[in-house]
Amino acid sequence: MRIAFLASEAPLAQTALSVLSKRYGSVAVEAADVIVALGGDGFMLHTLRDTVDLNIPIYGMNRGTVGFLMNSFGEDALLERLEAANEEIIHPLRMRAQDRAGVMHEAMAINEVSLLRQGPQAAKLKISVDGRQRMAELVCDGALVSTPAGSTAYNFSAHGPILPIGADVLALTAIAAFRPRRWRGALLPSGATVRFDVIDAAKRPVMAEADSISFKEIDWVEIQSERRISHKILFDPGHGLEERLISEQFN
Repeated sequence: MRIAFLASEAPLAQTALSVLSKRYGSVAVEAADVIVALGGDGFMLHTLRDTVDLNIPIYGMNRGTVGFLMNSFGEDALLERLEAANEEIIHPLRMRAQDRAGVMHEAMAINEVSLLRQGPQAAKLKISVDGRQRMAELVCDGALVSTPAGSTAYNFSAHGPILPIGADVLALTAIAAFRPRRWRGALLPSGATVRFDVIDAAKRPVMAEADSISFKEIDWVEIQSERRISHKILFDPGHGLEERLISEQFN
């Protein structure tokens, strides 16, 4: 099995990279059968984005903080762990956004696309789903659309629902909704196209983020699941995303 080891800049990850590369050997990413990513969830997202065109499964080992998308770190029996690993397929979100200057932006998000107020005043957003207006005005600190894989991240912190990994839905979650009071969002079919129009964008500026990729002073945003793109993530048996999503709800 040809392994490409990649690591974040964190000292723990760099040390692991050195040890594992010497022990198991490392090839170029393009020649690999599997990629082993050493770091935290942020590095895993970075690796997934960078290798999306290669169709190579990625096995993460946690050398970061949370490590929800990672397996536990261990130097021994790595080949056996890779052989036994279960594969999860996740699909990202595609974001299209236009800023107030008329410039178009596109980005992909594995966890969520979020809109956040830039200034001291609350944002005002109009929400449409598949071309039909569903909410004329949401006054809030922001809103987000999350995939099942990302539902335990920012979405969960904003009191959104945790979605089973196989669920064919997206979570639309409000962030600190002021009006309608305590409105927390909705569950939408995964094939839905969600559009946010920023109301009074000059006075109440809003930024859009696709995972960690940000665009400021946005006029409108469209979000939809990109089913043509599949990310392959490997997990140790019994520790896959499905189990982690269930366990998270009982912590």
